[in-house]
Amino acid sequence: MVILTFGIVVARYGFNQGWIWMQESVTYLHAMVFMIAAAWAFQTDDHVRVDIFYRDRPERYKNWVNLAGTILFLVPFSIYLLLIGWDYVSASWAVRETSPEPGGLPLVFLLKSLILVLPALLLIQSWSTVRRCISSL
Repeated sequence: MVILTFGIVVARYGFNQGWIWMQESVTYLHAMVFMIAAAWAFQTDDHVRVDIFYRDRPERYKNWVNLAGTILFLVPFSIYLLLIGWDYVSASWAVRETSPEPGGLPLVFLLKSLILVLPALLLIQSWSTVRRCISSL
């Protein structure tokens, strides 16, 4: 993604050339990085957290916080995102939505599918997190 972005900048400012498909490719890659890797970051505990009151606590406390946060916040959010995203994504698939830009990528419907992939992966990871927290408690 970085190399592609560098190539776009060099082509645009060095040779006065630009291709919409290259710019959209960076958007697609950026979306994939965040939407697919979110569950993995949650699994490895690399996600952003305000841990002022969490960091120095015992493992039992951390497991309770993780369990409550997963059940009260992550699971409902993921289910809500699946519910509201379903119609949006299915409408895009129904027409095989393409880029509105001339020369753009014809895969917008695949990009929008990530809206459902994100909560699905988070729900799978939340199940694993809940089981791990309960077994540790």
